[in-house]
Amino acid sequence: MTMIPVIRAVALTAVAALLTACGTPQKPLYQWGGYQSSMYQYFKTNGEMPGDQITQLESQLIKNKAANEATPPGLHGHLALLYAKVGNDDAARAHLEAERALFPESAAYVDFLLKKPAEKSAAMQAAATPAAPAKAASGV
Repeated sequence: MTMIPVIRAVALTAVAALLTACGTPQKPLYQWGGYQSSMYQYFKTNGEMPGDQITQLESQLIKNKAANEATPPGLHGHLALLYAKVGNDDAARAHLEAERALFPESAAYVDFLLKKPAEKSAAMQAAATPAAPAKAASGV
């Protein structure tokens, strides 16, 4: 008979622990906000109106920063794509570098993306630079 009160106490403690664990929801790791719907709209409209998406995602970044919440992976990368699409290469580069800083696992891909425009601009500069006049081979 002395075993029944012990079993009851253990059972009540287990039920109380279970109810306590279920009662406190865990905070999400990242604050997604409008990012997923923005991505959906981007693919649904074939990337039209990048300016609207830039505004929406930049406001999401501001909200995340104000609430001290983590930015989800890919948000800076998608902003870089949108900025590149509208011709703002400096902002695109800044967001790619932010993506690399926040998510080091993306470094190889981001480095690859950052290398491409640098190679392209170097080739364009070399093509635009006039060739130096050839020296005469006569030795005079």
